[in-house]
Amino acid sequence: MRIALTGSSGFLGTNLRFRLREMGHGEPRLLRHDLQVAELIRELDGADFVFHLAGVNRPRDPAEFDSGNVGFTGRLVEAMRSLPSPPRVVYASSIQAEGDLPYGLSKRAAESALEAYSRATGAAVHLFRLPNVFGKWSRPNFNSVVATFCHHMARGLPIDVHDPDAVVRLVYVDDVLDSMTGLLGLQDRPGGFVDVAPQYLTTVGELAGTITAFRDSRSSLVIPRVGDGLIRALYSTYVSFLPTESFVYAVPRYEDQRGLFVEMLKTDGCGQFSYFTAGPGVTRGEHYHHSKTEKFLVIKGRARFGFRDLRTGDVHEIVVEGGEARIVETVPGWAHNVTNVGEGELVVLLWANETFDRARPDTIGMKVGT
Repeated sequence: MRIALTGSSGFLGTNLRFRLREMGHGEPRLLRHDLQVAELIRELDGADFVFHLAGVNRPRDPAEFDSGNVGFTGRLVEAMRSLPSPPRVVYASSIQAEGDLPYGLSKRAAESALEAYSRATGAAVHLFRLPNVFGKWSRPNFNSVVATFCHHMARGLPIDVHDPDAVVRLVYVDDVLDSMTGLLGLQDRPGGFVDVAPQYLTTVGELAGTITAFRDSRSSLVIPRVGDGLIRALYSTYVSFLPTESFVYAVPRYEDQRGLFVEMLKTDGCGQFSYFTAGPGVTRGEHYHHSKTEKFLVIKGRARFGFRDLRTGDVHEIVVEGGEARIVETVPGWAHNVTNVGEGELVVLLWANETFDRARPDTIGMKVGT
């Protein structure tokens, strides 16, 4: 499919160019906003689909709303109407088109020009009235409050929260692209307004608190639930703003005669991850839990896991080599230990189903052996 794109250097346009490449469409034809009608006709020759993402939203002079949004769209429409086969169009409008401020009025006028083009040519025009879009490659102090907060937090800069209760409607850039590019294969779908889902309602104060928690997780080691929904998208955006010197950070190390113990990550309700080392002949553990469970994965070396049933005194042993990819799980009510029975260093990855609570450690010393 032959695709043309306006606004290729912007936030949405940059993300879309990579998405189109991944889909096998290659590089679209890039339409500069300063092109005149004759130049646009040449560039659009043979185009099947146009993503019209260019727009002006923060000009120095309000008159640029008309020239950048209405004027350019008008030239684009005139050029497309001149083509033997007028292309389908996706237009990135704004929810502000529902209001009466200069920016919103200019976007609504651009929508009207495209709707007239669709009626005259029969080519479908898909209008996206987007709320605040956020994601990687967005610009701080320009695209959204999310970009500004993430940029500042990632660099240790203060953020301004003028009205913490102010409501913000958000949509994630990947969801926008899913919806837009999904139209490429739907040649018979009629034009009209398209809603991107999911959309998220939050407040400025909640955003500030969530992004602050991302920043603080490197010192507390406690990370929020970042696996789905709004929090997943916000966390991905925050990490994308990290400067290169912050791609790495240190965590505490605890070392004694037994070896090294390092806590890597603590989660909100899903336990914590750690690793430990032990020299040849060293035994670690020698305790039991009432409720806590753990999973051990030997990364390097040879380990013997010993178990003793508190009720019966029955014992059990398991020997695991690094690289076997076998998980050893501790069981409540069984004392357990880990002994390095190899000749080199033992390295073991450990997951516990709860974060360590010094007030209620649920770790009671008891030797496995007699």
